[in-house]
Amino acid sequence: MAAILSNLRNTLIAGLGLTIVMVIVVSQTPGADKFAVGHSYATFFLRWLHVLSGIMWIGLLWYLNFVQIPNLPNIPDDQKPAIGKVIAPAVLLWFRWGAMATIVTGLILAWMNGYLVDAIQVGLADGVTKHTAIVIGMWLGAIMWFNVWFVIWPNQKKALGIVEADADTKAASARTAMLFSRTNTLLSIPMLYAMVVAQNLY
Repeated sequence: MAAILSNLRNTLIAGLGLTIVMVIVVSQTPGADKFAVGHSYATFFLRWLHVLSGIMWIGLLWYLNFVQIPNLPNIPDDQKPAIGKVIAPAVLLWFRWGAMATIVTGLILAWMNGYLVDAIQVGLADGVTKHTAIVIGMWLGAIMWFNVWFVIWPNQKKALGIVEADADTKAASARTAMLFSRTNTLLSIPMLYAMVVAQNLY
């Protein structure tokens, strides 16, 4: 067991294997004769990938805003380079690609479920409450994705010294990245509500 849990790759492989076993077991239970790999399962599977990606993205967003940023002032100056040179770049790698995977799987899912065009029309065209709720969530998520890729990441590259910038630019970029990260934290709350309510209430 230690060989599985002490290595992240092995842990993820074991998690995937356990999921496959669970799928097989569940598919053999009474009433599972409806289980088939068709459009319904494909949309479910894509939603699962969408949720996994979203957990990675929003989990790291909340880690940054609830843990890392508030505690940076408490870290001694001689230890801060470890955050900027090691931890922050790794967090931002998974953060931005989690955002990309979330938006891509979400758009494909909307297309497969037939409401992608309605999403572009802000979900108000057909008057279906579920569509309006999911589309509000989609637009909030799209704004957040844009912030990650076109505001937060470019500014973090300057703040962390990944690209050349003078001290004043670094400080200004760090503040801009933080403010847009906080904006995404603010938007994540109604976004998650819209996504969940669309699937469970309407």
